Amino acid sequence: MISTLQSRMLRGADGDPAPRLAFGADYNPEQWPRDVWEEDVRLMREAGVTVVSVAIFSWARLQPGPEEWDFGWLDEVMDLLHAGGIGVDLATATASPPPWLTTAHPEILPVTANGETLWPGARQHWRPTSPVFREHALRLVREMANRYKDHPALVAWHVSNELGCHNIYDFSDDAARAFRVWLRARYGTLDALNHAWGTAFWSQRYSDWEQILPPRLAASHPNPTQQLDFKRFSSDALKEHLRAERDILREFTPDVPVTTNFMVMGGTKGMNYPDWAEEIDFVSNDHYVHPGPQDRDELSFSANLVSGIAGGRPWFLMEHSTSAVNWQHVNVAKRPGDLARDSLLNVAHGADAVCFFQWRQSAAGAEKYHSAMVPHAGADSDVFRAVAELGATLKSLAPVAGSERESAAVGILYDWESWWASEQDSHPTALLDYRREALDWYSALLALGVRADLVTTRADLSRHQVLIAPVLHVVPAELAKELTRYAEQGGHLVTTYFSGVVDQNDHVWLGGYPGALRELLGIRVEEFGPLLAGQSVELDDGGTGTLWTDQIDADADTEVLVRYRSGVHAGRPAVTRRVTERGSASYVSTRLGVDGLVPLLPRLLEPAGVRSELPADVRGRVELTVRRGASERFLFLVNRTDDTVPVTGLDGEILLGSSDEGGALVLGPRQVAVLRRPLG
Repeated sequence: MISTLQSRMLRGADGDPAPRLAFGADYNPEQWPRDVWEEDVRLMREAGVTVVSVAIFSWARLQPGPEEWDFGWLDEVMDLLHAGGIGVDLATATASPPPWLTTAHPEILPVTANGETLWPGARQHWRPTSPVFREHALRLVREMANRYKDHPALVAWHVSNELGCHNIYDFSDDAARAFRVWLRARYGTLDALNHAWGTAFWSQRYSDWEQILPPRLAASHPNPTQQLDFKRFSSDALKEHLRAERDILREFTPDVPVTTNFMVMGGTKGMNYPDWAEEIDFVSNDHYVHPGPQDRDELSFSANLVSGIAGGRPWFLMEHSTSAVNWQHVNVAKRPGDLARDSLLNVAHGADAVCFFQWRQSAAGAEKYHSAMVPHAGADSDVFRAVAELGATLKSLAPVAGSERESAAVGILYDWESWWASEQDSHPTALLDYRREALDWYSALLALGVRADLVTTRADLSRHQVLIAPVLHVVPAELAKELTRYAEQGGHLVTTYFSGVVDQNDHVWLGGYPGALRELLGIRVEEFGPLLAGQSVELDDGGTGTLWTDQIDADADTEVLVRYRSGVHAGRPAVTRRVTERGSASYVSTRLGVDGLVPLLPRLLEPAGVRSELPADVRGRVELTVRRGASERFLFLVNRTDDTVPVTGLDGEILLGSSDEGGALVLGPRQVAVLRRPLG
């Protein structure tokens, strides 16, 4: 429904039919006295705001008691925003139940694996599988949908908020009952479940469905497949809640698009977002930078992955920060230029809307030290001036709106089930970090100036000449066949240690590792060689490996690209490549980190002829992303450094940025430029 997104969300309440990039924030007027609201709308117009998300945490205000409703204040807010030409992404307000509900029905509160109740006092204190919570939440959704279905400010619906942020895993009796229902649907019979879970081990065979529980606190390692299935179930349970709210909204307003804000960032992994994306009309995401050596690489990685989840179509950046957040160990303010660069980097990867948490910085509550578009200092502040400047920039980039991500030659495969399963307990090492490994490959490609797309297993993998699949641990038979076809038909697959090891039931593919991919890769590993923390091995190309090694036996037709020079596997293969009829399949058996991947990657990319599209002198300093419209391409050039970088050799109309007297595009520290080129 991208056309719906374009016609409503990107048009907004002012009725202007011209495509544009939306701009705004979460707006929480209930935190402020009435006399602030009109000032808010005035400042929003000054900043170029076109859309705000309203009522996200308003349940207690909208429904003060079981049979009490108070919509008058929200009516007034909606009218004020519409009069100001600002569209409303209206939340269903179900994110946090009010005190009267949890007092009357404490059975809706989540329970941890240890049996502890999560009490009210923060947010998101509800069980995804609670029928009592569902009844009250859907009643509120119905009231909201019926009241505002015809309001001219309404441009989109916002289901709940950050579903699963704090309540993804609930181990209550409600969850146990729902888990059994889910398992019956998945397996059909107890015999099938017992086989899938390997219950012959440790005398775990079930003879009745009622015996099955969530993986609560146990004396030792819980059943691995039970753990994996509970992760699948927990994601599905929240997806079912999303569907339930969405269906009511579509009943009342079939032409108003529905979204919910994902959290593709950092270690947030409990929700299978590629699966959820099919349930909403456009993908939205929240992202916050975690300071560190790869912080902006991670931002680019996450925005890229959101685009992959959205199938390359435009998406909505629902939340990020103007400056510091409040929930990290040390909350560092952003430097000049970071606000614009962070925002535009998301646009580069397909965001057609840029929004912040929140509009006006709270004076009270747990997030009062979280930055906002209007900070505690007020509109006479550097932050607000940067906000207004960004609003003007987004207005100038209106031609970009509606364009999609242009596929890159390189794809990085990101798989939620491999993420879940590879990091479970009772494994060869507890030090493995699935996301870090994928991010390292992405950072190395950025350092080489090579564009890459983050993609999921639902994507058309054949669109990429090179497919990198780090720690692709879970490989069902059908995926193994698809990857084999990919490599045999001209694609170049690169995978790593601990890949292809188990099937969808977390059962090991027998006969030697990497199991399902063994024949394609032309190697065999009898035993893993994980390394202790601080331990490393040297490679004969000058690289250093950590975390993992494999004792590889290579087939006669498999080329050894790099060997171990030290350690117990000295002299044995470390990196291999097997040439297929039209493509190849390569294997990297240790963690090389960014520094080790940078010199190796050109050798892995060379068979596909993949090279950087950037001039040689700016590779590593400038990130290139490309969006494609019906008749033109948009090249986003992002300065990854704190220095001024001149860029020559790239032609096109400058939509954003400036050039020097010699015609070179000049990127100031942390700046972004955009070039427009016609297709053909």
